[in-house]
Amino acid sequence: MSDDPQQRSQGWAPREPEAGPGPGGRNGRGGPGTQQRTRPGRKPRPKRTGLRRIVPTWRMLLGTVLGTALLLAGLFALGYVLVKIPSANAAAVKQSNVFLYADGSGLARDGDVNRENVALEHISKDAQHATLAAEDRDFYSESAVDPGAMLRAGWNTVTGKGRQSGSTITQQYVKNYYLGQEQTVTRKVKEFFISVKLDREKSKDDILEGYLNTSYYGRNAYGIQAAAQAYYDVNARDLTVGQGAYLAALLNAPSEYDVIAHPENRASVLARWNYVLDGMVEQKWLTRAARDRVTFPVPGQARVSAGLSGQRGYLVQAVTAYLTSNGILDEDTLTRGGYRITTTLQKPKQDAFVRAVNDQVTARLDKADRKVDTYVRAGGVAIDPASGKVLAMYGGIDYTKQYVNNATRRDYQVGSTFKPFVFAAAVQNGSQTQDGRDITPNTVYDGTDQRPVQGWNGAAYAPENEDGGSYGDISVRTATDRSVNSVYAQMAVDVGPARVEKTAVALGLPADTPDLTASPSIALGPATASVLDMAEAYATLANHGRHGTYTLVEKITKGGAETVELPARHAVRQAVSREAADTTTSMLQSVVDGGTGQAAQSAGRPAAGKTGTAEEDTAAWFAGYTPELATVVAVMGQDPDTGAHKSLYGALGQSRINGGGCPAQVWAQFTRDALEGTEVSDFDLRLQPGAEETYEPDDEDTDDPDTTGDQDGTTTDGTTTGDHEDTGVTQGGTGGSAPATANGRTPGQSRTPGRPEGRPQGRTDGGTDTGGGTTAATTGGTPTGGGTAGTTGTAGTTTGGVTSGTTGATGGSTGGGDATTGTGVRSPGP
Repeated sequence: MSDDPQQRSQGWAPREPEAGPGPGGRNGRGGPGTQQRTRPGRKPRPKRTGLRRIVPTWRMLLGTVLGTALLLAGLFALGYVLVKIPSANAAAVKQSNVFLYADGSGLARDGDVNRENVALEHISKDAQHATLAAEDRDFYSESAVDPGAMLRAGWNTVTGKGRQSGSTITQQYVKNYYLGQEQTVTRKVKEFFISVKLDREKSKDDILEGYLNTSYYGRNAYGIQAAAQAYYDVNARDLTVGQGAYLAALLNAPSEYDVIAHPENRASVLARWNYVLDGMVEQKWLTRAARDRVTFPVPGQARVSAGLSGQRGYLVQAVTAYLTSNGILDEDTLTRGGYRITTTLQKPKQDAFVRAVNDQVTARLDKADRKVDTYVRAGGVAIDPASGKVLAMYGGIDYTKQYVNNATRRDYQVGSTFKPFVFAAAVQNGSQTQDGRDITPNTVYDGTDQRPVQGWNGAAYAPENEDGGSYGDISVRTATDRSVNSVYAQMAVDVGPARVEKTAVALGLPADTPDLTASPSIALGPATASVLDMAEAYATLANHGRHGTYTLVEKITKGGAETVELPARHAVRQAVSREAADTTTSMLQSVVDGGTGQAAQSAGRPAAGKTGTAEEDTAAWFAGYTPELATVVAVMGQDPDTGAHKSLYGALGQSRINGGGCPAQVWAQFTRDALEGTEVSDFDLRLQPGAEETYEPDDEDTDDPDTTGDQDGTTTDGTTTGDHEDTGVTQGGTGGSAPATANGRTPGQSRTPGRPEGRPQGRTDGGTDTGGGTTAATTGGTPTGGGTAGTTGTAGTTTGGVTSGTTGATGGSTGGGDATTGTGVRSPGP
């Protein structure tokens, strides 16, 4: 061993850079001649340049995925620990909603909760399977939550796209029993974790049992046992396949799918019901043969709380539908209660409506001796044209006896009350007849019965007039007075049925009104709009063509302080021109003056209105308005046992029920009482050019039937014995009485006779109208039917204020004298 000290390893000592060919030294950085050091057998890694510098490597992607997974797992664990299964929500002790009149006085409470919990074994298997087929077919095999559906629902909530459900039955049960119905992200997160925990702690059967006992089925029924009783008067264990499928279908839209309350939705209900049955077959819970034998089980009439008796139930139903259909409160939230809802309804007007129906309809019924009187139903709505507020509504005789609201149902034809929309469309669009004449109240049409319409490219159409009456050449105004179908069908073609439909919707009818189709028949009123729909449309006419959607609610509070925000009323818009609306009003004044709506005169105010009758006389309507109030009344026929529409021939002891009868009488009494103490005002009208004066066709050009016997039961002295819409009016004969009011016109005002628009002048027309009626008479002539011609040859002088009641001569048989060449026959009543 050498005594010399060992030299230290050279590994730590600084070394001189080795010379190399590269500039800059070691690794290309140390100077000239420096060589790059690499591991043996490995090539140097190329440097990332360009776009590759911003593209993540697979190591980065893997790290991100793993990091995200760990974060989500951590959040899930945290949420699972923090979110506890709470106690049942307040639905178990649901409060009533309180409904108030506009003045704050009490209207109604919506009653106590109808619920009876039952064990799963006490619910028929068919009903269980139907519910699963409707709501969650994979319930027994799937997890408690559906993340995909939750993400979609959460995204729609955040982005304001509205409510969407894709939840499992477990999630729906959690929402019903533990949480609430609000659509928020916080609630959805809680629902997720509670559902996961619940799925681990309870069996699927327990969860299904809870869901069936907490779901809402409509008719104030919570849980399937209450629903089985409410709809079929059976226990849940006895529900059949068809009944269980119907109750399962109700879960999708509890109130809308009640086919008794909403018969117009039957097609949608059947589609959903069939979907449920087909799902049961798909899941092998029902054989195809058994499914084919199932028929739809029509539910029974609803039995409601006595607290909703009289009109209260109808009003609560209408307000509830208004709130839900306008998205103010959803049905689930509303049914949990606790709200104070102040309506626009005015108690004095509401009471006046009830009295009017009782006096003019109910008091005249004899259900013991006339079976047809058991079919009679009535509905009515009154709207303030200026504000769009519904001030009164009559839904039926008693909500506990007749469940369907006759004011809001959409299954009866509106008949001739639709005709004003055709004329308004004509003026709005500047329409002309087939031969190029502008359509005004004085335009002459051919009123021959079953006259085929001209200019229509579809199937041949030749409508029948009421009772087959033919009128020959007739002005639009008189055709409106008498509700002549052949004239208005032709006018609809002249205007264009699509334009007529568009105008009706603009005025206020819903675009989805059943049987509102663009064809010539649209003029005759086959559409089945509700009384409320028609009141809204007529209110638009009364408001000079300005339309704003109706409202039933003034204010909503909860807990004494919390105010539910109401949507701003849609801006009032000009649905049709003022000229179109006001000229239509002028024509409808004539209907009240001397047409089919004369009973409305007893309101004692300037009034405009139109009568209407549904096919087979299953419904009769009067729709009218004063400057202050628009009101529609309908009397309908319905079998109390089957719900089928029934004709009203012989009801109330009358041969026929028509719009000019009890509907107009109800309208007049209600309007008089509702506006008592209000200053009488006249219509402020701006008319279409050419509509200011009234012209009628010459008598010799009018092919009207002889009405010496008068088909509608009127007498020669101007009294009415059997009013009937379209023909049943008071004849203003030589002994006729003056109308009760001048209806906004100066008494004795003359309607200037002259040459009707678009027709050649034939002979001299003359005559005096001292009661607001129109007289078309010939001068001179020698009577051949007895008696003498009118003084100085003038025939047709009236004091009854009714155009068609004039006679061609005096002193002979009524309406039978022949002035000049046998043309003294009088026309039928308007």
